[in-house]
Amino acid sequence: MLSQTNQPKPNAFDNALEQLRIAAEYLKLEDGIHQMLSHPKREVTVSIPTRMDSGETHVFTGYRVQYSDARGPSKGGIRYHPNVSLDEVKALACWMTWKCSIADIPFGGAKGGVICNPKAMSQHELERMTRRYTAAIADFIGPYRDIPAPDVYTNAQVMAWIVDTYSALKGYMVPEVVTGKPISIGGSLGRDKATGRGAVFTTAEAAKVKNLDLKKATFAVEGFGNAGANYAEILQDYGSKLVAASDSKGGVMSKNGIDAAKLIAFKGKTGSVVGMAGTQPIDDDGLLQLDVDILCPAALENAITPEIARGVRAKMIVECANGPTTPAADKILDSNKVFLVPDILANSGGVIVSYLEWVQNLDRISWPELEVNTKLEDKITGAFKEVYRTSQKHSTSMRTAALMVGVGRVADAIRTLGIFP
Repeated sequence: MLSQTNQPKPNAFDNALEQLRIAAEYLKLEDGIHQMLSHPKREVTVSIPTRMDSGETHVFTGYRVQYSDARGPSKGGIRYHPNVSLDEVKALACWMTWKCSIADIPFGGAKGGVICNPKAMSQHELERMTRRYTAAIADFIGPYRDIPAPDVYTNAQVMAWIVDTYSALKGYMVPEVVTGKPISIGGSLGRDKATGRGAVFTTAEAAKVKNLDLKKATFAVEGFGNAGANYAEILQDYGSKLVAASDSKGGVMSKNGIDAAKLIAFKGKTGSVVGMAGTQPIDDDGLLQLDVDILCPAALENAITPEIARGVRAKMIVECANGPTTPAADKILDSNKVFLVPDILANSGGVIVSYLEWVQNLDRISWPELEVNTKLEDKITGAFKEVYRTSQKHSTSMRTAALMVGVGRVADAIRTLGIFP
């Protein structure tokens, strides 16, 4: 089989606009509102001159896209990756808009990114680049304007550098400018595992409606990073068996099962899941088409194309990644009766707990982890039930239903606000 790496990838923003078009048809949106929702409110492109360890200066390119603030301040992560593009960031900001709306939290959507290879950069170089990027977008972010968070190849430490730089520019400490921070400077307990945990909560709800016994279920994770690894470890506690996992360097599988905690420890030592004792190698295409009960794509967008979708044998897909399935692949999965929990619902645990962190920061309080996890479960299971009810009422897929809920609430906000002047 031809590897997916040799296939041209669809444009992520085109995918997002096609999903919006489908939702607009179901909702019978006015043309004017559809047009407004098809365009980001603001796109910022910045140059980031950075002093490298060699003494040379390299100019990186960074983006921050604020898609909508009709329901509240913009919210969204920042990713560091060689393949970051403006269209990718626009798509991610668009999806974040619907995600916050589906979760019914008072945020709009945003996203940021820097074109770089963080794996080839030292910690000092990453810090200098992050601080310069923060300075460049400082006029466009803030706790009541746009609140960044970690994403692909960024983490709590990167958020700490943003807090320090932004606070230095403002002249006072502003921990609420970002979420996903270290606990020592106002981060929320439970935030580090929130995306994976939230996806597990949606998996449990999906299992109920599909009569799937999680104690007997098998699953595979494509993208064994923070979200994918936490998803695997938490779902394993429900009794489910991890049979395959992959990261950017390759994949492993074992029909006898893989202990997620041991795999996390192994990757921590070696930098990859590849070579784990008792496993056999598998590529991403093979993993995505394994005969398992649950498939969790948790890497980058466009992983499941029509070519892959035709061979998917999983009963259920739970999207931890953003945009892992193309619209054309969605149609094939729907026709093959694969139950899919879409990204804008499945991976919303991160932004839900980010919202909880923001609230704690604004009030200068701190909740215990159990309370945070309970609030997360209440929010995300409520969102799942609303989306599932919508899918049943309108006889649509879960993705279309989720878009109807998310887009519909933003459209209602726009109608209520009106257009100034």
